[in-house]
Amino acid sequence: MSVVSRRSLLQGGLAAIFAKRAWGGILWPTAPVRLVVPFGAGGAIDTLARTLANVFPAYSNGQPIVVENRSGAGGTIAGLFVAQSRPDGHTLMVADLGANAIGKMLQPTLAYDPVTAFTPITHLVNLPLVLVVRADSRFHSLSQLVAWAHEAPGRLTYASAGVGNVSHLVVELLAQRAGVQVTAVHYRSGADVIRAVLAGETEFAFPSVSTALPFVHDGKARALAVASANPVAVLPEVRPVADLIPGFDVMIWHGIVGPAGMKPDLVARIDEVFRAMVTRPEVRSFVETRQAGEVVAAGPDAFAAFITRQIELWAPLIKTRGLRAE
Repeated sequence: MSVVSRRSLLQGGLAAIFAKRAWGGILWPTAPVRLVVPFGAGGAIDTLARTLANVFPAYSNGQPIVVENRSGAGGTIAGLFVAQSRPDGHTLMVADLGANAIGKMLQPTLAYDPVTAFTPITHLVNLPLVLVVRADSRFHSLSQLVAWAHEAPGRLTYASAGVGNVSHLVVELLAQRAGVQVTAVHYRSGADVIRAVLAGETEFAFPSVSTALPFVHDGKARALAVASANPVAVLPEVRPVADLIPGFDVMIWHGIVGPAGMKPDLVARIDEVFRAMVTRPEVRSFVETRQAGEVVAAGPDAFAAFITRQIELWAPLIKTRGLRAE
């Protein structure tokens, strides 16, 4: 028997034992689990959810995850649905910045408060962002781009996937800390954002690395900087924004949350399952190679603290720049 076959049998056996064990007397799930995704099919958050769904039955008494896309309003349509669901562990959400942290700041009339409406369970992954321009752009470095923005306030345009999207907020934060004025042109999706740059409709954008990477490799786009504090493995020559603006550190993040009021032992059980799934070799490989991201696999307390830090990062920016969702 090959090493791979023995490893597969061992992993399968451990998963079967894992699935039959009740954590603290909690046997979960006892029915299919609805995993709500706050954006449409095909994006990074959706493909992550479906990758997890593929391995879920091995840890869940054979019960499936049903991935349900509820897009719109910056993720808050999905957020409201989950916030109003029963806290029994059978309706969960792939958490996102807008729906689960800053939605109320951008939409004051929002019918739920992201701070109190959810139970943080597991911080799954962080995904990096990269500033890109067209391959024939006049800009060859972030410092060049910032210098030109200083000379021509408001004339530099960038594409974003909508007000309050990370691709919007990261540029607004960059502009604030660099002391420049830039003009946003909003689109519907990350795919539209990179298309706008390649078509010359805007001068730059800050999409996810996984969205931009094929165009960088094909020579259609030029990467100037990554938003994370450290370089990204798939773009090792691209320096962080923090080299020019110390302390700059922004990423896309996703985790698992449920409605408020979930019992601690149920939360512990669900966290255990999702951490086991996201650290499986094939899932980790998907995140690192297909999404250029990092697996975090942090539990409820760490995830709650992380969300609090995200709110503290974005709240002052949203207030001072008067940002409101359309």
